Order: sequence, then C-alpha cells, then structure tokens
Amino acid sequence: MASSSNPAFRHPAFQEQRPGLTPPAAQTQFAATTAQSVDVAAQAQLEGAFAAPAAGAVQTGRMTVEDTVVKTLALFGILLVTAVVGWIWTMSPVTAANPVPTMMPWIIGAMGGFVLAMVVTFTSRKKVRPGLIFGYAAFEGLFIGGISAFFEFIWPGIVMQATLATLSVVGVTLALFASGKVRASAKATKIFMIAMVGYLVFSLINVVMMMFGAFPAGSGGPFGMLSNYSIAGIPLGVIIGVLVVIMAAYSLVLDFDSVQQGVRNGAPREYGWLGAFGIMVTVVWLYIEILRLIAILRGNN
Repeated sequence: MASSSNPAFRHPAFQEQRPGLTPPAAQTQFAATTAQSVDVAAQAQLEGAFAAPAAGAVQTGRMTVEDTVVKTLALFGILLVTAVVGWIWTMSPVTAANPVPTMMPWIIGAMGGFVLAMVVTFTSRKKVRPGLIFGYAAFEGLFIGGISAFFEFIWPGIVMQATLATLSVVGVTLALFASGKVRASAKATKIFMIAMVGYLVFSLINVVMMMFGAFPAGSGGPFGMLSNYSIAGIPLGVIIGVLVVIMAAYSLVLDFDSVQQGVRNGAPREYGWLGAFGIMVTVVWLYIEILRLIAILRGNN
C-alpha cells in the first residue's frame, strides 16, 4: 500500500490497527503523541536560542554600542603610539647648547589631522573610510605628543594634570548621559552652535592680532590668547577656557547621543567608525582646552 511507505504511518499507534478505518481512540493517541513531540522540539529550540550568545555587530551587520567602544579604543591606541613618537621627536633636539624643543611634530600633526578630519566629515555621507580615520588618529597623536611635550617643557607636571582633568570630564559626562540626567536637546544644541561660531571668531581675531604684533613680547599667554586681559580680576583666557570646556563636554553628549541614535535606528556596522571618530575629535579638543586653561592659570601665578 502507498501509505505503508510513509514513516508517519509506521507509528506504533497506527501499526496496532489492521487495514481499514482507524478507530477514533487511535487517532486521538496518535495526535497527542505527535503534538507532544512537536512541543518538546519547539521547547528545546527555544531554550537553545536563549542559551546562545546575543548576536553582535559582526553577525547582524549593524552598529552596536559595544562595537563602537572597541573601535574608539582602537583609535585611541593608535593615537597613544604616535603621541609617544611626537613627544620623543619634540624633545630630541633639546641639549645644553639648544634648550628649545622643536615644534615640527605639533605642526605636522595639526595640519594632517585637520585635512583628514575635513575629508572624513565631508565624504562620510557617501562612504565610510576607516583608513582615513586611522590616519587622522595617527596625525592627532603626533599633534598631542608634540604639544604636550612642549607644554611639559615649560610647565613640568602640566600633562598629568590635563590628562586627569580630561578623563574626569569624560567620565562624569558619560555617567550623567548613561543615567539619563543629561541629554541633547534642540535648544541646547542651538546655543552650542552659536557659542561655537563665537569662539571661532574670537580665535580668528586673536590669530590676526598675533600676526600683526598686537601682543607685546611675552604676553598673550598660551596660543597667543588674551590671557593677560582680565574681567573682575579674572584673566579673560580663564573665563573663555572654562566656557570652552563646558562646550566640549556638551559636544561629548552630542557624540554619545549620535551613537545611541545610530544603534536605535539600526545603522550599518561601519558607521561605528564615525561614532568613534566624533568621540576622538571631541576628546582631543577637550584635552587641548584643559591644557591651555591650566597653562594660563600657572602662567598667572
């Protein structure tokens, strides 16, 4: 018979019956046994799914917070390596006969980092290129290492102070964001953009004043800022420095929010590099501003 070749029909409940119509009792027993087998298999499959590790960015091809953190740490690893190179390079010509560090790593790093940052920013909408972001991290390392060595040569201990202060600001900002106590808002972002434009204009004016010799020799403070001008006895550079540190902290909030939005919207995995890039840009900016602020405070004491 055709039915005898079907494994389902070789079930014990079926084999007990002779050719002919299957009694209702046998049908019920067969259905119950089959349903029980299906339930056990489904339960085992469900338990296996829960026991298996959660799918990560590699499996899903989507951006995740964990994957973005790994990318961020990788970029900072590159930055630290080239920062050591920049530090050694800056201090290499210092001798008893020539007690002046070179500014070459600082200049090369700043120029290279600026160019690559612009390229990454304006091309990322079409395609994310991690290689360019790696290059940015390398140039920023030269810049950070060179400028840190230069400041350390003038104010011993300032690099450790600036590093600890930067880590503190980043840690507090991240904790407040993770707890939900600080969030990006349209109004705050608008104020931030206006303040950024004002700061850029201020910086441009000071650069022009430096070029035309508006600052007397030995004045102007770090980077030629107006640190010797005071408001109510407080150096203008300190006031501006504190405001810029607050701006950089809010910029970190925007970076964290951008990563969170990317994860929530299921952005492709490669966009994690952009999240890491944004965080690095802001942390470097924050470190430089804190370094300059401490230098102004130490220079006025």
